[in-house]
Amino acid sequence: MQHAANVTSGDVLDWHAIEWKRVYRTVKNLRQRSFRASREGDLRRVRSLQRLMLRCTANVLESVRRVTQVNQGKMTTGVDQVVTTTPEERGALCRKLHQLELHKGHPVRRVYIPKKKGKRPLGIPTIEDRCVQAMVKNALEPFWEARFEGISYGFRPGRGCHDAIEKVFRVARVNTPRPWVLDADIEGAFDNIGHAALVKAIGNFPARELIKQWLKAGYMEEDMWHATDAGVPQGGVISPLLLNVALHGMEQALGSSYTPRGTFRGTYALVRYADDVAIFCPTHAEAMVAKTLLAQWLAPRGLRWSEAKTHIRHLTEGFDFLGFHIRHYPAPNSSRRGYKLLITPSTGSITQIKRKLKGLWRRHVGSPTGALINAMNPVISGWSNYFRTGVASKVFTDLDNFMYYRAQRYMKRRHPRKSGWWRTTKYWGRTIGPRQDRWVFVDKVRHATLRKFAWTKIVRHRLVPTTYSPDDRALQDYWRQRRARTHATAPRYRQLFQRQKGLCPGCHQHLENGEETHIHHVMPKQHGGKDDLVNLRLVHRNCHHQIHSIRAPLGVRRLLEPGAR
Repeated sequence: MQHAANVTSGDVLDWHAIEWKRVYRTVKNLRQRSFRASREGDLRRVRSLQRLMLRCTANVLESVRRVTQVNQGKMTTGVDQVVTTTPEERGALCRKLHQLELHKGHPVRRVYIPKKKGKRPLGIPTIEDRCVQAMVKNALEPFWEARFEGISYGFRPGRGCHDAIEKVFRVARVNTPRPWVLDADIEGAFDNIGHAALVKAIGNFPARELIKQWLKAGYMEEDMWHATDAGVPQGGVISPLLLNVALHGMEQALGSSYTPRGTFRGTYALVRYADDVAIFCPTHAEAMVAKTLLAQWLAPRGLRWSEAKTHIRHLTEGFDFLGFHIRHYPAPNSSRRGYKLLITPSTGSITQIKRKLKGLWRRHVGSPTGALINAMNPVISGWSNYFRTGVASKVFTDLDNFMYYRAQRYMKRRHPRKSGWWRTTKYWGRTIGPRQDRWVFVDKVRHATLRKFAWTKIVRHRLVPTTYSPDDRALQDYWRQRRARTHATAPRYRQLFQRQKGLCPGCHQHLENGEETHIHHVMPKQHGGKDDLVNLRLVHRNCHHQIHSIRAPLGVRRLLEPGAR
């Protein structure tokens, strides 16, 4: 692996000279080999590949980049109050992490974030611990990805909330033989996982001693150290994976199984997203049995149901899951069975977004209108994109009406002595293009437009097949096509996104992998370059910095050549 000598010697690692395409390709190859060995049941080969991943230079580099440049918490400090922001600091961290056997874990820093009722405790590890956890995760995750149940969708590569909701849509169809739902939540799942059961599940994983360190490291609160006898720090890079490991086997505990062809057999149909569980049952009595069975299965793991959040309901009553409301509605005139299944944004989700938007309107009364619009648009886009897979058109329209009345209040508060005609002329305009929406809130000076919820089209999500994983080398074409269906949100990025097939030219990773994206001019504007599509590239922020570095590798510098793709 290139640059291995620089990392292991006393020389300074040149961060901008790293060829990230090779780094990601090496890590991906090791993950795929480990996944395949796990599928084949070759445990000896799995352990050998895991040890290779743990001492692989590419894994060190990829982990440091992810923690210090990509993740949202890259500027959040641990108990040592240290952040890594410069290329020199990242190089020094890489050299330190290359000697993994010398690493000693630190306590996490306890912070609290608000939730619906009360506060949620988070444990923030140090930057160094987070990088080591990312390295360990790359070694451990492929082994478990080959074994995890297909009904688990939380904190797994290639899966997400929309897959869980689509699975619920298929299980909860109107003619379902399982109309009763055990809507369950595990009480304090991250905080109460039993360490003994978790370590036993991990087995003889080469880095199990590091995982034991993190489990027993404790936390610091108000300069006091507190021991941790159970749980994993909610805020650690590896914690979601450990939660999935602890909860693996829930479907088997209910007696469910699959034929060699993948046909489901069992009384209960289960959908799980991390610690949120929906179990579909034939009768109310069998739902009670399922609740008791899983309570007994959770007990040795130090976990139990949250009685306040665990309910048994019929689908005609409906239930909330991951922000959506799933219910069978009466439809005697349009359905032969008299009901139809609708999955809509839940009342709690609508109330929450209204409260958030109302706060933004109030907070920006004294700010420029452009600042208000820039703060609102990401919130509107994120919320509407999340719920666009359900039946949300009417909700989007209602929210746009809500925004219209909030805009009127905003205008009156800012200009109480102006006439209604003056305020309308100043703040309302018409969109350009086929939409031709007349009543759009705009900043005519800075040419900023406030998005509407209804501009987001309803799109049906495609469920990922049960056993599919991005670590499966045989399915790379499937995942490439699946990513190609994902489009950048901003319309001006869409053509570039499609032209580049969704890949960053610098690191050859998917553009929407969580990193911030920039527009790169192949021919700089100060040298006569234009904003034409041929002269533009959509790249990750970190790759953009590398492109403009004089020490960038040759393959990256070629992006500066006119006509390069």
